[in-house]
Amino acid sequence: MTERVPASGATAAPAGLPAAAPVGATAGAPAAAPATAPDAAPDAAPDAAADTQAQLSAEIEAAHRAYEEGLAQGAPQELGPRRDWPPYRSSLLRHPTKDLHHADPETIELFAPVFGERDIGALESDLTVQRGGEPIGERIVVRGRVVDGQGRPVRRQLVEVWQANAAGRYVHKRDQHPAPIDPNFTGIGRALTDDDGWYRFQTIKPGPYPWKNHFNAWRPAHIHFSLFGTELTQRVVTQMYFPGDPLFALDPIYQSIQDPRARELLIATYDHDLSQHEWATGYRWDIVLSGSHRTWTEPEDGDE
Repeated sequence: MTERVPASGATAAPAGLPAAAPVGATAGAPAAAPATAPDAAPDAAPDAAADTQAQLSAEIEAAHRAYEEGLAQGAPQELGPRRDWPPYRSSLLRHPTKDLHHADPETIELFAPVFGERDIGALESDLTVQRGGEPIGERIVVRGRVVDGQGRPVRRQLVEVWQANAAGRYVHKRDQHPAPIDPNFTGIGRALTDDDGWYRFQTIKPGPYPWKNHFNAWRPAHIHFSLFGTELTQRVVTQMYFPGDPLFALDPIYQSIQDPRARELLIATYDHDLSQHEWATGYRWDIVLSGSHRTWTEPEDGDE
């Protein structure tokens, strides 16, 4: 899956509508199950290692400055990431350049599952109890509401998450950087929203990790979110970040969203009321699926 940008108050596509197809997928085809692949960027530009953070930061600042100047002259807002974003060296290789092949959604849905209460185990939303022992790291609770553009709850929505462990390592064969794998942490969970649109996960706060976009490149800590409707063709994918991360300004993926307010919607807020005495800290992250304050999600087609 292409690493892009996510946050608290994030918005996704309207529930019940076809969601974003993964890069390279056939439009209308069932989405693949969430992968735990890191931003290893094996398809990064050949000279990416020669690029420095200072060079990348200068490109980001210049682009944002040009964006603000364009707004002052009447250019439209850009609430999603740019597809061909030079600081993200492999962005040209990571999105389709030709029209997708469209499939009949009614035919696809005959083979797609319908998710319900009985399909989700009670412990699947607790990523800290899914193996033989306790994982290492800061235990956290992430809770929020999934709503539409009018603030109405989106009920019984399947929410899946995947993330790196506390050392910034994914359980994935492509992730080979020298950080330890936690044998008691898979980094994968899922839950259904309740009647008022609430979801809740208990997990370990992920660590930042290196990726191959440029020399000494590090991704801010984040959790991937995937939301389904009643079929696999109704899927949206985004990411949630943590407040105050010093890597925000240095990350070309996060900074590929030009509008600063849209970027902020991908950042969770610390919520002390969610924290549990001597057990876990808490973060609130709402997901808005439509409207002018929708949370950014990976686009379904060529439109941003």
